[in-house]
Amino acid sequence: MDERDWSRLVLLSVLWGGTFFFTGVALKELPPLTLVFLRLSIATLILLPLLWVNGIRLPAGVAGWRPFAVMALINNVIPFSLLVMAQTYIPSGMASVLNATTPVFTVLVAAAFGEENLILRRVAGVLLGLCGVIILKGYDFDISSNQSIGIALCLGATISFGFSALWATRKLAGTPPIGAATFQLISASLMMAVLASIFDRPWQLQMPGLVTWLAILGIASLSTALAFILFFQIVTRSGASNVMLVTLLVPVSAILLGYFFLGERIEAREIVGALVIASALLVMDGRVFRLFRRSGIA
Repeated sequence: MDERDWSRLVLLSVLWGGTFFFTGVALKELPPLTLVFLRLSIATLILLPLLWVNGIRLPAGVAGWRPFAVMALINNVIPFSLLVMAQTYIPSGMASVLNATTPVFTVLVAAAFGEENLILRRVAGVLLGLCGVIILKGYDFDISSNQSIGIALCLGATISFGFSALWATRKLAGTPPIGAATFQLISASLMMAVLASIFDRPWQLQMPGLVTWLAILGIASLSTALAFILFFQIVTRSGASNVMLVTLLVPVSAILLGYFFLGERIEAREIVGALVIASALLVMDGRVFRLFRRSGIA
């Protein structure tokens, strides 16, 4: 990846780092599937005018919508629903740590389907990054019954994300990022409207308060609409495995957001974990090793 894609990746980690916070706030008044529906539908309404501004037409026919419907299912409907449901069993911080296993499944899926080679440097970088995330958060995973359910739901979401990155690389690479993001969200919103209607019956729920609506707007506009434009830009330019490196950065972003905006302390363990994650990203990027070889150091 070049410098522009690294800067996009960092910005994406900040946007997705806020997802777990916004979700934790909104879940106090809304059931999981209704929250996911509101997140996706509001994000869709935000992006639709951009299609007109950029002169991008809607896909034609069932065949034209099929790639985006599949992407919506495996990149929005399944993983978002699982992650939100997981946060009813485990803390949002733990969910963000488990979400950081996404690069592992992305690398394995890409290698299994012949999209990318399973090179030692990439595997080592992913494992090193996971060690950094564990150090960063310092969670003691006590496997109680409720926690086991939450962990299983999070891991199911990360596996789905792994397949979505492969699908985006193969089927959506030629689509403009704004178009890919919007078409995916349109499809996902329709799916979630059906699921929320069946299981949550949102019309029977009490109207949420102002804080909840602000959280919904934050997760829809920043963590979804803007985030998916960046996501598809990185996928198009740098591939599936690289874009999913963002999940290693998300816990770092969450801690920094807490420090700057909530006045939370940063412990020495968190600094060490962030440095380990940074070293993991350097290992996976590989340019440092090439510079060493050119200079005769390695």
